[in-house]
Amino acid sequence: MHRRGLLGEHGLAFWIDTERRNVLFDTGQGLALQHNAQHLGLHMDSVEAVVLSHGHNDHTGGLSTVIQLAPQAIVYAHPAAFERKYVRRDDGTTRDIGVPDPQSLDALRRAAAWIHAVKPLDVGGGMFVTGPIPRPTRFEDTGGHFFLDGDCRTPDPLSDDQALFFASSQGTVVLLGCAHAGVINTLQYVRKLTRGSPIHAVMGGMHLKDVPLERIERTLEAFRQLEIERLGPAHCTGAGA
Repeated sequence: MHRRGLLGEHGLAFWIDTERRNVLFDTGQGLALQHNAQHLGLHMDSVEAVVLSHGHNDHTGGLSTVIQLAPQAIVYAHPAAFERKYVRRDDGTTRDIGVPDPQSLDALRRAAAWIHAVKPLDVGGGMFVTGPIPRPTRFEDTGGHFFLDGDCRTPDPLSDDQALFFASSQGTVVLLGCAHAGVINTLQYVRKLTRGSPIHAVMGGMHLKDVPLERIERTLEAFRQLEIERLGPAHCTGAGA
């Protein structure tokens, strides 16, 4: 954070105001969300839709707070986002990185509705979620050692990973949570969903922080081929990338 009065955390949350609809894309860990919203003059009680990119706690931790402040909000999330999720560290130990439970499930019960994002959906205000993303590229994977059990025996394919996109006067804008499905897989799918519309901007986490240099180079080459005009790498993209 570089602005006085704001709090920083390892998390991601995009506030989107189209004048027709207020949408929150991810909710961070939840420690900074309400404070930063108030400091920026954003009225959390006006949120009409919450889109969760996937079920990791640095994207879902603020869900309960949002629903408490905006009970009218509709939640768009893949059912797999609420499965248990773990990561295996390099030293072999594991860490629970799933949505805060039972807090998140209680929030879902209090939400106006939970729409299962198992396919592309219109969330209103000209915004869309991809739902599950096909993964044809050979150089992209989930970007880490993710599992569905604490013993790390069942890999987590992160089928819940999705992106949000909308049209602008200069082309399509794509927002990423962590792009566990692969940022290029994601962009190619958005191009398909928008019938080949050029992509103007891509912002968010690209999960390239621990990947081989070859993958970063192939990702950059794909960006050039897609003729991306604006890049906003953030969150888990990694300094090297």
